[in-house]
Amino acid sequence: MAAGKDPNLIERLDLAGEFVRLRLGDRPLPRLGVVLGSGLGGLAERIVDPVTIPYRDVPHFPVSTVEGHAGRLVIGELPGDAGAPGTPVVALQGRFHLYEGYGAAQVVFPIRALARLGVRAFVITNAAGGIHPDFAPGDLMVITDHLNLTGQNPLMGSHDDALGPRFPDMSDAYDADFRRLAREAAAALGLRLQEGVYTVLSGPSYETPAEVRMLARIGADACGMSTIPEVVACRQMGVRVLGISLISNLAAGISPRRLTHAEVIETAARVEVDFTRLVTRLVPALDAALDDDGGAGGEGP
Repeated sequence: MAAGKDPNLIERLDLAGEFVRLRLGDRPLPRLGVVLGSGLGGLAERIVDPVTIPYRDVPHFPVSTVEGHAGRLVIGELPGDAGAPGTPVVALQGRFHLYEGYGAAQVVFPIRALARLGVRAFVITNAAGGIHPDFAPGDLMVITDHLNLTGQNPLMGSHDDALGPRFPDMSDAYDADFRRLAREAAAALGLRLQEGVYTVLSGPSYETPAEVRMLARIGADACGMSTIPEVVACRQMGVRVLGISLISNLAAGISPRRLTHAEVIETAARVEVDFTRLVTRLVPALDAALDDDGGAGGEGP
């Protein structure tokens, strides 16, 4: 359906959500979600007493097809650092991309289904190519803003007011309070944490050196092939977002090395300990911040 209201979208979202709720039994769904990008899925292995649901089992969910994306929901408690109590989370161990052949609305389907079920905030992570001259492979970057250069948006086409406004404001797409908490967590751990603008292109080919020079001139600090559709869907639904990029490599023309997906996975494995430490420290603070939604903005589902 190219325009107008899709009469079955909310039904499909709620069917998927009901399937997840039934698999949880008496457990409540966590209000905080974590989307784990390329090579970062190991965080989900730390979740205690998990309910694990393969994407292929959930009605209408897409299926991950990329190495480094396990393709399952993992729901349980993420233990805190230094013996702190665990925090309920739902981890998306792997995501979906436009280059896999999915439309933007399919890419964000799980985000929308979980938001309608009660998830109120997401930590959305990715592996990205570094453009800013101060960035190095292995850095972690908190996303402050983004540039969408794919020509696609999950809100294009059919619209249903049940998901939020047709024209959501994106002035504060990446929650300022969440970013402050991330800086505080990194400082407490002694971790270097960059900040910058993330740019998405459709992929799956990596950017050319000329494209990277263009991206630098228009204000991009890192580039990748994901995340922004999910952020747009979250903000339409009034769901708060923290974005974290792992700088897995330097973008084309900056590094003399040829770019490979193997390098992305290798760097993610090397930095996984620091990434896990940061998110483990941060998650309880983010969950506590949900008791005050003053910075959420938008409209709820």
